[in-house]
Amino acid sequence: MRHPSISELEKRGKVFVVAEVAQAHDGSIGILHSFIDACAQAGVDAVKFQVHIAAAESSPQEPFRIRFSRVDSTRFDYWQRMTLPEEQWTAIKTHCDEAGVEFLATPFSNAAVDLLERLGVVRYKVGSGDISNELLLERIARTGKEAILSTGLGTFAEIARAVDRLRPTGVAVLQCTTQYPTVAKDVGLEAIRELRDRLACPTGLSDHSATIYAGIAAAALGASVVEAHVTFDRRMFGPDAKASLTIDEFKALVDGVRFVEEARSGDAGKELTQDLEQLRRTFGRSIAVNRDLPVGHVIAFEDLEAKKPAGMGLTCNDLSLLLGRRLVRAKAQWEFLKEGDLA
Repeated sequence: MRHPSISELEKRGKVFVVAEVAQAHDGSIGILHSFIDACAQAGVDAVKFQVHIAAAESSPQEPFRIRFSRVDSTRFDYWQRMTLPEEQWTAIKTHCDEAGVEFLATPFSNAAVDLLERLGVVRYKVGSGDISNELLLERIARTGKEAILSTGLGTFAEIARAVDRLRPTGVAVLQCTTQYPTVAKDVGLEAIRELRDRLACPTGLSDHSATIYAGIAAAALGASVVEAHVTFDRRMFGPDAKASLTIDEFKALVDGVRFVEEARSGDAGKELTQDLEQLRRTFGRSIAVNRDLPVGHVIAFEDLEAKKPAGMGLTCNDLSLLLGRRLVRAKAQWEFLKEGDLA
């Protein structure tokens, strides 16, 4: 099965919707597989995972971003607990294929890229923390595959350098605020347009607001990618749960994004089709007199009313052509005016 690039989807007016599982499974393979089925049923395009190989990406000196764990002494211990064997990743990739969703992953080391290449991924996601990791960017670029780049921890100069490195094989850039959860004023929807204008590539939103509003608004603003974390319940264990959408919320997000796609796909409705012509006749109006008027009466603005339907005589557009003209026939109250009534 051929998967279109983000640029191709953009040309077709489609938004690539990504449900990020990340570490929401907390090392449970059973829960991880449950996420695949639930996200597929919610209608997402891709289910995204994070591929951690603790020895290749971390060390015992790495501090916790948030000390959330009661079972891991160091963050290295946590990554080690999240490190899955290759045979498990193979089964996860197969499950995604069977469920009809793309297996998408963020590698956090070159070793993780090597693993994902063996799995045969379509494209890569680059996390905000690696926007200046030229070693990882170079390894991904050498795969010849498209990359989706989050920008939460990067300056415009750093983002531009990363995009230039990845552009030859295709790149999309996501506005991202590394705040869990992100409050509305910090979501940064306007950055989606600014990034597109500055970088001339598809853009989108990696959202951590724990609401469906930001993603739907991003789609309305022309986002080509909308990504959010997913959880079964925001009370679950883990660093991202509070900034995630539940499965039901993700279904609502997907429905909203698809509605926006359809709403953006049609014309503006300003060219008259046969149906619109019929509606114009139904809702249109013709000019009538609002009181009995004798022969010879000079038509004044105060004599007139506009009544439905259209096509009964003079139209409202004829107003300037009939004011000041004399009646050659008497008109009863509420009768329509016709051209033959006037001298």
